[in-house]
Parts: sequence; C-alpha cells; structure tokens
Amino acid sequence: MKEIKAILAAWKTYKNQQEEIFLSTIVKTKGSTYRQAGARMLITSSGAMIGSISGGCLEKDILEHTRVSITENSPILVTYDTTADEDIIWGFGLGCNGVVNVLIEKLDPNDCLNPLQFIDYCLKIQRPGIIATIFNVEGAVNSKVGKRLTVILDDQVKTDIKDNNLSFTLLKDAQTCLQNQQSSVYCYQFPQGKIDVFMELIKPPPNLIIFGAGRDVIPVVELAKILGWNITIFDCRGSQETKKRFIMVDEIILTRRDILHKQISVNDDTVVIVMTHNYLDDLEILKLLIPSQIKYLGCLGSKQRKERLLQDLQNQGSNYSPEMLEKLYAPIGLDIGAETPEAIALSIVTEIQAILTNRQGGFLKQRLQPLHVPNQVRKVQLGN
Repeated sequence: MKEIKAILAAWKTYKNQQEEIFLSTIVKTKGSTYRQAGARMLITSSGAMIGSISGGCLEKDILEHTRVSITENSPILVTYDTTADEDIIWGFGLGCNGVVNVLIEKLDPNDCLNPLQFIDYCLKIQRPGIIATIFNVEGAVNSKVGKRLTVILDDQVKTDIKDNNLSFTLLKDAQTCLQNQQSSVYCYQFPQGKIDVFMELIKPPPNLIIFGAGRDVIPVVELAKILGWNITIFDCRGSQETKKRFIMVDEIILTRRDILHKQISVNDDTVVIVMTHNYLDDLEILKLLIPSQIKYLGCLGSKQRKERLLQDLQNQGSNYSPEMLEKLYAPIGLDIGAETPEAIALSIVTEIQAILTNRQGGFLKQRLQPLHVPNQVRKVQLGN
C-alpha cells in the first residue's frame, strides 16, 4: 500500500510538470514470479521510476519500451518468460521460473478512466472497486488493448468500451469479483477471436485503531505506516502531548473511557490494538468492540489478564459467543521471542498482516502450498 501511495503522489506531481507519464502494470503471471498481478511502476519521460514490477531486473527494459515501443499513445503488452532457458537468453538472471505479462500505457491526465485517478478515488472514499482492463486482443474482435471498465461498490460505472454486450458482461463479472473481494483474469472467447481482461480489485488500506499513547506505541505506528495503513490513536488519558508525539498518524482522539462509546466508529476493514496499560480502560474497550464486526482485536497482556477481563465482563452481564471471541488475540503478537518495544511491535504488526491475508504466520520453508495464489483464469464463451 505504501508503494501505490508513492506512485499516486508522484503522478500528481509529474502531471503538472508537462512530462509524459507512463504506467506499467503486471496484468497476468504464471508460475513463480517476484511480483504478482497488480504490481505497478510509474515512469516519466525524464527517466524517473517509482514503484517496481520485479526485483530490479525488468525495470530498465520497461523504461526502454516507453521510449521506443509506444507509438500514438497505444498501450502495449510485454511478456517476460523467466523460465530457465529463456532467462539465460534475456540475461536478466531472475531465476523465478515464471511468466510475467506487463501492460505499458501512456497516461492521459484528462482521461476519466485513468487507473491512478480511479485508485486515488477509491482510497479517498475508503471503498473497494474493480478495474477491468483489456490487455490482449486476438482475431477480428472489436476491442482494443487498454480499454477498460471501472466500478465501485455503490455501482458507479465508467467505461470506454463501445461494445454494449461486452460492457454488460464485464460489469457483471466485475461485480462478482467485487463481491468475492478477489482479482481475476477473464478470457472471453468470440467466434472471431478472443480478449483477455484483468479484473483487479482495488482495496483501501486497513484502518488501524490503537488505544493507548505510551512510548511502546511509537514503533507500532512506525511499522504500520511503512505498510501504508491508516492509523487512529485513542488516548484515554487525554494528554495534549500525544499530538506532538504522534504527528505521523492520521487522527488522534483525546478521550475518556466513559465517552468512548460516542466516539468509536468501526467497519469490517478495521483492526484494533489495545495498549492502554490500564485495566479499567481495557475492560470498557473490550466491552464495546468484542461484539463488533472488526477483523482483529489485539490486547496487550498475559493469558491470565485476558481471562480476568472476560470474567469481569461476564459478571457485568456481557456474554460473548465463540465466534465473537475468535477475533480477540491476547496475548498479542506472533511468537518470535520479542522482548524489546521494537521487536514486540514487529510481532504485533506481523500478526495483523497474517490475519488480513488469511495466513498462519509460520515458516515459509515449511509451507506446502505455493506462496502466492495463482491467477484464476476464467474462460467465458460469448456470441454464437
């Protein structure tokens, strides 16, 4: 998320400097690759590059394509086959044993279907969306590479695809991807040819709420900011010093536990860390948030402290189902032997990352499944 935010910031800067701006996007992968579909890199006519699509091996070749391959503003698809023999021919030394398809396009600052403009809008309104981009056309199909359709959760739809039947089909499939919260590749077969479309899910960063403003919160904030998360701090002590200490966060709320219920607003993309070091504050926070729909609720402290908190809540009349308690993580963090505030912060943030990506947080060398979910290629037959 930090990378796309850097790309968006660079795009806003360079588009006002009369420079040509190009965007390269991985639209499809096969086998083992360093970056997955959706990875982007912004390139300017002066040679600036923001973001990455590989471990540093393909970027210079992509830059060269922006200078010699794109004519009349027509997007192009470049395929890098990094399987063993082909890798030697290219001389990239990737060793990934996979295939990467990269769409390169010149950005028009006035185009309402500019993908960066759409992503920026999704992040601003904090809603997911889908970008459906045609990246390959074969045969006499009435479509062009680079044409796209965009849709946001509340069904705001834009498209420059002229074929109404195709647009309708793309919209239906885009809404399916939006509902499933998953990117996918669709191959549409026509009697006269085919088109390939990358259905990309654009998802805003998670909203991290931290209760507590002690010094041990600082490394948690720093790590979460590296990941590009939105951060809100609730300080139940109401100290003005908190605003000076945490100038890097998005929002600071000075509060008291008796008015917390009037100030907390959460959704299914919210994750919460409780680090108040105050038992009564923690009791009130858990009482409010255990029944909520948040994905993660981490509470600093031992197992015994957690059991005491839950017992006191039960004595107050709060009864929670096993499903509600599944989101509660206490003690907090992954077991990495953390002792210092920095290591504890790393343990906490990596646990949240694992939850958000539905992973167990174990050793990769012991993982039996592929590291990345392979592109789902869905074939759809259209026409007679």
